[in-house]
Amino acid sequence: METVKSNPSVWQLAGGPSTRPYAHVFLKYGVGLIGPGDAGPWKPSREDDEFEGGFVRRFADEMEVGDVVLLRTGIAGIVALGVVASEYLYLNQFDDVNGWDLQHARRIRWCPLPQEYTFNSQVFGANPTRCARTWKAEVIDFARRFLSSPPTYWQEAPLPELPPEEPSLEDPPGALESIVAQARDLFGMYWDRQGFGDHPTEDELITHFVVPFLRALGWPPERIAVKWRYIDVAVFAALPRTPENCAFVVEAKRLGAGVESALDQAKGYVESLGVPRDVVVTDGIRYRMYSCNNEFAPLAYANLMRLKLSSLDLFNRLKKP
Repeated sequence: METVKSNPSVWQLAGGPSTRPYAHVFLKYGVGLIGPGDAGPWKPSREDDEFEGGFVRRFADEMEVGDVVLLRTGIAGIVALGVVASEYLYLNQFDDVNGWDLQHARRIRWCPLPQEYTFNSQVFGANPTRCARTWKAEVIDFARRFLSSPPTYWQEAPLPELPPEEPSLEDPPGALESIVAQARDLFGMYWDRQGFGDHPTEDELITHFVVPFLRALGWPPERIAVKWRYIDVAVFAALPRTPENCAFVVEAKRLGAGVESALDQAKGYVESLGVPRDVVVTDGIRYRMYSCNNEFAPLAYANLMRLKLSSLDLFNRLKKP
């Protein structure tokens, strides 16, 4: 069993931005992940430009088994420390982690910290990269002291099982074919700041995606209220449009903002209604549904750009009865 090296290199690995974090996935499955993964597996013959810079190359080629990795948040904080436990892997089951394509992988034995630790200065730089070796004496000293402090059993603990790769949904339901095709046509264009201009607003995404999506699932226009009682979209099981007749609420975010960050705001709207209702958060492309009766635990998920077989569950839950 591989353990930490006698003189390991120390690396920092980002756990995602605050609006779209994925550090919990690293800890749950014993992995370190980095993107962009949709470019395919890294190989020595491939150029850095194919992976938006040299981050993937360093992660895949320069990081070594037994090195130490700090799971970074922001410019000075960490939430876990880990030891690299495998060579570079390409794991397609991580092709959609909160919308990120993070298939470049290493197995890592993580030790979560009881609470986030913050260094006294911007040890990772004012604009830290997603993965880099760190040379700061303060960071290296912290890592070495942590490794030698009990308990140390985690450094040799069995790695968690990886999740299975989820089957793709090759053919969306007929009613949704048009909206899925529209998403695939426009998504790349939206991110082309030079060719398209400013990213579309939440209201634009509601107009061009969310309402057509709900209409395709069978909801008539009189049952879909936009900006009703400050709620982005409220869907009604019957008329009149009262809180008691509300079937579920939808909170929209702009592209890239992270739909998961919208949950707290949506929960506030449900509370103001005075009746328990499920919540859907979306950026027009990604839809995640939460159960009001189960402490807002996630129920179902679909990404129109990357449909999986499990997307059918979300479509069925949102379809008009």
